[in-house]
Amino acid sequence: MENGAVYGPTTEPRCKEPRRPCGCTRHRLKGWRLPAKVLQPFLSLLAVIFEEIVEDCSNCGGLYFFEFTSCTAFLLSLLILCVYCTVAYETFGKDKVEKVNFWAMLAIGVIFLLASIVLAATNSSPVPAIMAYVFGFFASMAFLAEVGMEYLLLLFLNFLFQKDSITLESYKSLQYLVM
Repeated sequence: MENGAVYGPTTEPRCKEPRRPCGCTRHRLKGWRLPAKVLQPFLSLLAVIFEEIVEDCSNCGGLYFFEFTSCTAFLLSLLILCVYCTVAYETFGKDKVEKVNFWAMLAIGVIFLLASIVLAATNSSPVPAIMAYVFGFFASMAFLAEVGMEYLLLLFLNFLFQKDSITLESYKSLQYLVM
């Protein structure tokens, strides 16, 4: 008791983890995810910019629908990117973030594709509107490609687990390689 061994472990301050600059990290976005997550808001922003350049329209309903959809897609994809890159990921938990990401990307991709089709159908051919729906198609394909990759990965891993030839260690290594 004279050397303080009894009280040592309970009274010593715990050292804190080193802080990252700005609290931001990209270690959760490995492989194809990082380019996909950066490409989605970038293409959505380009669609928003070109849509805002359109000065006149004869049938503006499609343009307004596209405006709402492209702006919403940009903001939601930016929000999800921020969740992946900050401590909010640990706060919400991996399973919840992955589930919300999957369903949000599916909804955004389908609605963005629909808005691009509507804008293309109601367009009176000014060049900025053409560029807007072209980038809308590109952005919707980026959102749907991520959903497709996630779904194919899920099917592939389920197929491997059904064969019972895979162990937990090999699953983790496969998951690290694919993600």
